[in-house]
Amino acid sequence: MEILLRVKCLQRLAIPRPVRALHRDYGTATPRNFSDYDSMKRDFKLEVPEYFNFAGDVLDKWTDMEKAGKRPSNPAFWWVNGDGEEVRWGFEELGFLSRKLANILTEFCGLRRGDRVVVILPQIPEWWLANVACLRTGFWKAPKEMEREMAFTLDISLDHWGLTHEMRASEQMVSRILFCADGLCRAVANASPSASPSFSLPRHASDNHTCVRTKHDEMMSIFFTSGTSGFPKMTGHTHSSFGLGLSVNGRFWLDLTPSDVMWNTSDTGWAKTAWSSVFSPWTQGACVFAHYLPRFEPTSILQTLAKFPITVFCSAPTAYHMLVQSDMTSYKFKSLQHCVSAGEPINLEVTEQWRSKTGLDIYEGYGQTETVLICGNFKGMKIKPGSMGKPSPAFDTKILDENGNVLPPGQEGDIGLRVLPNRPLGLFTHYIDNPTKTASTLRGNYYITGDRGYMDEDGYFWFIARSDDIISSSGYRIGPFEVESALIGHPAVAESAVVSSPDPIRGEVVKAFIVLNPNYKSHDQDQLKKDIQEYVKKTTAPYKYPRKVEFVQELPKTISGKIKRNELKKKEWGKI
Repeated sequence: MEILLRVKCLQRLAIPRPVRALHRDYGTATPRNFSDYDSMKRDFKLEVPEYFNFAGDVLDKWTDMEKAGKRPSNPAFWWVNGDGEEVRWGFEELGFLSRKLANILTEFCGLRRGDRVVVILPQIPEWWLANVACLRTGFWKAPKEMEREMAFTLDISLDHWGLTHEMRASEQMVSRILFCADGLCRAVANASPSASPSFSLPRHASDNHTCVRTKHDEMMSIFFTSGTSGFPKMTGHTHSSFGLGLSVNGRFWLDLTPSDVMWNTSDTGWAKTAWSSVFSPWTQGACVFAHYLPRFEPTSILQTLAKFPITVFCSAPTAYHMLVQSDMTSYKFKSLQHCVSAGEPINLEVTEQWRSKTGLDIYEGYGQTETVLICGNFKGMKIKPGSMGKPSPAFDTKILDENGNVLPPGQEGDIGLRVLPNRPLGLFTHYIDNPTKTASTLRGNYYITGDRGYMDEDGYFWFIARSDDIISSSGYRIGPFEVESALIGHPAVAESAVVSSPDPIRGEVVKAFIVLNPNYKSHDQDQLKKDIQEYVKKTTAPYKYPRKVEFVQELPKTISGKIKRNELKKKEWGKI
């Protein structure tokens, strides 16, 4: 039996804020420039203490800096929505409020260190408070937002608590749920709202809370993979793997300083939000900016970039594609200095259009839910359009053959990270409750990412495809991205996804699922397919053109915006 739980979780906490004066005498930190990549990688060293907790050792230290006037006046957290509401917290306020929530979870709800907490909140300030409160108390936090994926998640993971905004769940899925509405909260056993009396959440909770002393290798969070190649997997990260490891992202790729305002558009159900909306910016003392949008709206994004002093912007390739297709002529981004993207390769045409309209490059980065930044284009480096950049200082990254041997430049292989003799910081510990899958990621001394690529003579890495997405046709190996990159250049194509399709002669052939631009939907479909096929033949190697083309209204995507090629592929091969 299913029940529908509709609650307004912790929204707009009416908590008296501590009196605090923002200091304005702090000089802007000097941005870094990594033109000497070899020195940067050679000199990088990150010491890992025996005990580490991001809330106590990073956030509370920035509170001390803030009180001492050693941090600029921009907030630590800045939230807005489409209704004109705005929330600004300094590090001191963030600590004050998160300590209250930590006490609520421990004293009123009975949670104990090591318990698993599933946080199901959209981009509202309380999502950030819940994250920090879980850090302070030593809970395992598992973020997820989508109801469909949530059902799978809770079916396989036991002994949870749920912090929920709105969800549909089975009574058997979660042991207890924290219902909150209008500043009141009650802990509920067995998903029965009448099981426990309500109490005042914000007004009676104390802010006197001591952050737990966690070992650096103690489990901190469970993040779910995006599920592009099957069911989402639960990846375990420790207090140091993300809490310390993501300093690589903040310092080298995002190039953040305490004076920066960082806006990452990722939704809360994706590990990328932990990357660029929690750990990376706050490690550097920068401001986390968030705009609560129920859906991605290009006009709202452009208006926000023009209105607020955002200096660093991060969004998915699909989002940049939608932005450059919009009319950007009336928008001026006076504060914007640095743009980055991750999740999937970004098309050359999109980067060129963005540069022509904003004067800014898009610095691509490559990583996984299982890792911190693996490769990146860093400021000061020459950008090779289409490349993932060079390996981050965190990892010894190689291209490997099927036996774990390192391949020379120019040869395609599996992207791997050296884990022996020393396991690098920033790599997940294991897939929760799935030792077989964990073991399958190891090949000799390397962790295998599951992605195919190659390294060129200059040390730049190039993504080809997920290993499962490679198309083998008449002896040729074809990556979906290179075909999709050719397709996007045709004026009729708004979006595309390329997968393999069965063929009695060639074994399999390239098939393209295409979303048309509105002004092409009335064209003759058969002729348009032929035009697109001919265009691809002229744009890339002729054998790569899609022998099959299907026009669709939309493409299936994960919460992070990645195209779910596995779903299209299964449908094409008659498996669903």
